[in-house]
Amino acid sequence: MAKVKSRNIAPRHETIAAADRLHSAAIHLLRRLRKQDAASGVGPAQLSALSVLVFAGPKTLGELAAAEQVKPPTMSRVVAGLKRSRLIEITRDSRDARRMHIRATAKGALLLQQGRQRRVEYLAQHLGSLTTSELTQLSAVTGILERLLRNWP
Repeated sequence: MAKVKSRNIAPRHETIAAADRLHSAAIHLLRRLRKQDAASGVGPAQLSALSVLVFAGPKTLGELAAAEQVKPPTMSRVVAGLKRSRLIEITRDSRDARRMHIRATAKGALLLQQGRQRRVEYLAQHLGSLTTSELTQLSAVTGILERLLRNWP
């Protein structure tokens, strides 16, 4: 009879404790990194919506609102601001004039890439205080998180 490889699953209380610590650390990390976004001159809601368009491609207003978990009227205001700043382009659907397709412009993509670079450089400055061993451990944990997110439903 073939042996079934079993995983050593952590007890529930340990899982909850780890989730609580990770949740708190992730929030604090993102808050600190988000301070770098002020240099872009664009607000957080617009940057978030622009990020969806840059990394996921063109979207309709409804798709963008769903991705950002807001109502279409709220997303309409965000999109209007992005359009005024020439960070996005809007085209009408040839089959349905009520439907618009929204995509990031080259200017919008560049702004977002520069913002990401600022965040990464800021984080790297702080990671520079870690030992080689700590950085190796952090890299391993990051790999675990990436795997977890890939398999997330």
